[in-house]
Amino acid sequence: MIKIKIEQKVRNSRLLTLAILCILTVQVSAQEVSPLTRQFISPVRIVWKTGAIKDAEQLLKPGNGQADLTNKYKSIFKNVAGGTKAAILLDFGRELQGGLEIITGMWPGPNKPRKIRIRYGESVSEAMADIGVKDATNDHAIRDFTALVPWLGKAQFGESGFRFVRIDLEDEQAELQLKEVRAIFTYRDIPYTGSFKCSDERLNKIWQTGAYTVHLNMQEYLWDGIKRDRLVWVGDLHPEISTVNAVFGYNDVVPKSLDLSRDMTPLPGWMNGISTYSMWWIILQENWYMHQGNLAYLKEQQTYLAGLVRQIITKIGDDNQEKLDGTRFLDWPSSENPKGIHAGLQAMTVWSLTTAARLCHILGDAETEKLAKDAVSRLKSNVPDINGSKQAAALMAIAGIIPAEQANKDVLSVGGASNFSTFYGYYMLQAKAQAGDYQGALDVIRQFWGAMLDLGATTFWEDFNLEWLSNAGRIDELVPNGKKDIHGDYGAYCYLGFRHSLCHGWASGPTAWLSEHVLGINVLEPGCRVIQINPHLGDLTFAEGTYPTPQGVLYVKHTKREDGTIKTEIKAPKGVKAILYQKK
Repeated sequence: MIKIKIEQKVRNSRLLTLAILCILTVQVSAQEVSPLTRQFISPVRIVWKTGAIKDAEQLLKPGNGQADLTNKYKSIFKNVAGGTKAAILLDFGRELQGGLEIITGMWPGPNKPRKIRIRYGESVSEAMADIGVKDATNDHAIRDFTALVPWLGKAQFGESGFRFVRIDLEDEQAELQLKEVRAIFTYRDIPYTGSFKCSDERLNKIWQTGAYTVHLNMQEYLWDGIKRDRLVWVGDLHPEISTVNAVFGYNDVVPKSLDLSRDMTPLPGWMNGISTYSMWWIILQENWYMHQGNLAYLKEQQTYLAGLVRQIITKIGDDNQEKLDGTRFLDWPSSENPKGIHAGLQAMTVWSLTTAARLCHILGDAETEKLAKDAVSRLKSNVPDINGSKQAAALMAIAGIIPAEQANKDVLSVGGASNFSTFYGYYMLQAKAQAGDYQGALDVIRQFWGAMLDLGATTFWEDFNLEWLSNAGRIDELVPNGKKDIHGDYGAYCYLGFRHSLCHGWASGPTAWLSEHVLGINVLEPGCRVIQINPHLGDLTFAEGTYPTPQGVLYVKHTKREDGTIKTEIKAPKGVKAILYQKK
């Protein structure tokens, strides 16, 4: 009898446990599951230290994330009366998105927490700066703060975009024992199914750096920058999504970000308050549809698209010129050229409405398609003054308002990479390709984006100007006396000094461009069902790589023969028709 009662209790206990697990499972499934993973990264170098620090090199050794009673492996920081406070600057080797984990030891005396100051930096000089110095800031991400660390324990802090971390012991006449200091790298654990390799290692590194820059910004949503602004800016999304298509293929961060922008912006609003950013949303819908072929998703956009087209058309004057309201913006470097902005907005209106007409045709919306086409015809009858703007020249060529050859000769090629920009540089490269100037585009990529690598960059920046190169120090070193601080001394508009983001997804254009034009990948039918291969090697002797499609990975290799002709190898997945372009 007793045995039966015990067995009944056990069964009841198991049923209760199962019921609790079921409830917990439902509760967990009702919550959003993070698409991100975490990896712990040890520092690779001590850049600088001051004060009394013993066995600092211990912090460079891989740890296990666990405090222990042996207290054997540790660095010891000491602050003594009248002495310099102990501080150290660590280099984690590359730009990271995430936070910091600190494992402590058993310092003598009362088991009280220790007060430390933590400063993240995308450059050495940013990590060494106080808030307010050269516009060092905590905007969007807290990257300079004081905190307590426990005796014999663990603490985690974050988060921002950084490569360098400075740690100061703040307590007077105190000792701090650090077993480990590790970066908590937060990212999407996804494969780089796209690839690029050619005979120029500089271009290979540029392709990879652009891919990594966007990868870091693929957080819960697709951000512009991992330090600042950590927001979804729709204009920034265009080069970023072009890079996603070339490197990662389908990822839900793209439709999630596009939908967020739409849902936050009921008409007649402009996305992010900027008219061109709503236009970029239209262009992105076609870009995503052509690569992924998801007609059902495109149909979800139909109502908003039709309304947006009509809204844009109301901003065309009787003189067939754009009269766009909202913020009139192309990119920051062009913002002081009103004539150039007008020309660029005229071109963006043509480009977006031309794209909208094609989308409406696919969606069977003949009425909106006709409205868009008629508006484009009107707009093209008015050719505004470019006023020397490379941004406007690129857009006018892409939109078919002026010949690409003219835009390239008269504006884009003048001064080489001078007056290029990290965002609109992608469209300048596209216009140069449209003009047949592939060699000129390769030269600009090497000069402009390559210069950031020469200065120690591991990701591409919010802005860059070749004029900054004169007598500039690297971002991965203390600025030598007499040198310019490339991070703190430059920048403009919203990115003065250290507020300048050194990991900005809109700067990734060369990654997409090299795949599109050197590998020659041109998607002709939705879902990559038909791809034309049209390589342009310029001065390269070979180029090979892969390109993700919904059906699998496409592989191409191009080798230049002695007579200058190109031998091409293609391996296409089932369901993808790859056509080698034949010159007429």
